[in-house]
Amino acid sequence: MDPITRFSNRAENYAKYRPGYPAEVIAILKSECGLTEASSVADVGSGTGILSELFLRNGNTVFAIEPNAPMRLFAEQDLKKFFKFVSIEATAEETKLETGSVDFITAGQAFHWFDRGRAKEEFKRILKPEGWVVLMWNERRLDASPFLRDYENLLLRYGTDYDKIRHENVASEIPGFYAPETFKLKSVDNVQHFDFESLKGRTCSASFTPEPGDSDFEPMMSKLEEIFNAHERKGVVDFEYDTRVYYGHLTD
Repeated sequence: MDPITRFSNRAENYAKYRPGYPAEVIAILKSECGLTEASSVADVGSGTGILSELFLRNGNTVFAIEPNAPMRLFAEQDLKKFFKFVSIEATAEETKLETGSVDFITAGQAFHWFDRGRAKEEFKRILKPEGWVVLMWNERRLDASPFLRDYENLLLRYGTDYDKIRHENVASEIPGFYAPETFKLKSVDNVQHFDFESLKGRTCSASFTPEPGDSDFEPMMSKLEEIFNAHERKGVVDFEYDTRVYYGHLTD
């Protein structure tokens, strides 16, 4: 599937049920990268604006770069209250931003969708001298609990192309993306608590799960309910994450 369109039918679930980013991310970037309220941020692959909002609340001007119209519309509706929010229909490879115009480039849960070679050249073009590239994921802990182990097996059974597109697959490409510069990595704990309805929404927000009407959709939902009932405590289950924050410079 086209990486630009594959989330078109999932924007609402994505906006409602995907995890946010801990406040510690801002603290890391302030202490390690000199982030201030005056820093300009290009949030590339901004989706429904989950990461953009973190920087907007910090007082930053955020250029939200998103090619998918339904995802972009959710962000525009939700973040219009921030006067420093600028929504742009564009891609990582062609952001439409001016040369040397931003202090930070961020990509939350999006780097694995980019043409990495072309995106790197575009990032170098739009960054100010000594600007920072920050790649971020909420990485679900696959083996932290019996529930998470069963959930991972559910995705392996029913995910359409889960093995191919999961962001963990591009971790080995990060050193090459920053090269010849190096990068640093910080990790922050993150968690979501789901009742069954919100667990369904979280599952349906993923681009690799079957959609309603697919022959695997109802069997997947039945198995999901079985897993939930086996592991819920007081009506909820926990999604535990490591929020991975990679940051560094790009040079020629």
